[in-house]
Amino acid sequence: MDDNFENLKIMVIDDSKTIRRTAETLLKKVGCEVITATDGFDALAKIADTQPNIIFVDIMMPRLDGYQTCALIKNNSSFKNTPVIMLSSKDGLFDKAKGRIVGSDQYLTKPFSKDELLNTIRQYMPQAEQ
Repeated sequence: MDDNFENLKIMVIDDSKTIRRTAETLLKKVGCEVITATDGFDALAKIADTQPNIIFVDIMMPRLDGYQTCALIKNNSSFKNTPVIMLSSKDGLFDKAKGRIVGSDQYLTKPFSKDELLNTIRQYMPQAEQ
């Protein structure tokens, strides 16, 4: 499969430096531009400026959690169509359902593999770029 991840802007919002670095390293290797944020407030300040194509957001974060962050992104008319993928180390039905309620497009359980991360991105890549 010959994927073209060039020019894709991916935002990774997670309070874990390890998760942010891992995702950033994997994504940069395939040509993505990566924007990282440490929490929801940090992310919301960066989203308008960077216009990411896909947003990964951790659920458990201080100050503004992933559910609140996702809801704020999805309630903004400029970003309501931007895919938001929830990240969590929990894979319970309740967490997935709550993610859907606030508008998340998908749920990825941590730790994730390179293939899981890239396959998730493939699902939301603009069709012209695939």
